[in-house]
Amino acid sequence: MQSSLVLQNLLSAPVLFFFLGILGVLVGSDLEIPSPLPKLFSLYLLLAIGFKGGMELAHSGLGPQVLLTIGAAVVMSLLVPLTSFLLLRLRLDGYNAAAIAASYGSISAVTFITAESFLNVLDVNFDGFMVAALALMESPAIVVGVILAKLSAPAEDREAAGEQENGTDLENGGGSLRWREVLQEAFLNGSVYLLIGSLVIGYVVAAFSPAGLEKMDPFTEKLFYGALCFFLLDMGIVAAQRLRDLRQTGAFLIGFSLLAPPVHALVGLLVSALLGLSQGNTLLFMVLCASASYIAVPAAMRMTVPQANPSLYISTALGLTFPFNVVIGIPLYMALTRYVIPVG
Repeated sequence: MQSSLVLQNLLSAPVLFFFLGILGVLVGSDLEIPSPLPKLFSLYLLLAIGFKGGMELAHSGLGPQVLLTIGAAVVMSLLVPLTSFLLLRLRLDGYNAAAIAASYGSISAVTFITAESFLNVLDVNFDGFMVAALALMESPAIVVGVILAKLSAPAEDREAAGEQENGTDLENGGGSLRWREVLQEAFLNGSVYLLIGSLVIGYVVAAFSPAGLEKMDPFTEKLFYGALCFFLLDMGIVAAQRLRDLRQTGAFLIGFSLLAPPVHALVGLLVSALLGLSQGNTLLFMVLCASASYIAVPAAMRMTVPQANPSLYISTALGLTFPFNVVIGIPLYMALTRYVIPVG
């Protein structure tokens, strides 16, 4: 890996602010971000990246490579939780293995955005249709995780669930209520809904009212980098607060959290080479495969798999995999991309 890539990434403003947040917790600073602001910045980042993605998608069109790339991304979001689950079951019960597998099958939008900023610094082009892949990778992993948890549940738990569903049938007229909630959380949770909605709006505005793009430019372009820095400052604080939870994970989960991302990224690199993606798109595809969800999946798992321990799937995804990808993973994946993918 080229040391200049690592230094360039480490010395970028978003990563430095991330470390500032971690340092603040470690030295006992009283730095605190008021709770509504991280949520506001999270929504802003999803809106901006969705809108820009839809705009770029309108410009590039829905050609064969676009559709194949999006299809491959969805397949990866199904395969990663399945393979991760088989590995995690070596040491964990079915509930925790399924919840962690779902986290690693889903994606981290902030890691993706950081990778986009990294490419912008390097002046490497990428296509907006990768945002469509981002939007469509989150939900399948949640559904797979819930199915795996149900299938691996002990017999007595399944019997108890059956009795509870029978009760639900009597009270609500059907035992499918739980599954409706699962699918609603998977496909209509706030993050996915806003991202897909912004993608569609960006596409429509670019295709039918291009004058509106210039009016959105100050909001979606000029404010973006500063908002990302502020958001990563908060993520640094949260990640540092989660470090103490890592004591519960043990060496096996810590090893999984640090080794699974580069393995998944290598698979993403192979798929990207087969699809003929450019260097920029390949890096983004690798990051999608290598990142882990710490927002949407935990929200879904808390509701549908309450037997799983949130400290395990949140602390591994947020406390280890996220900083690994942001600090080391992105420049590492870029260096690998340059070896395999010719300059377009």
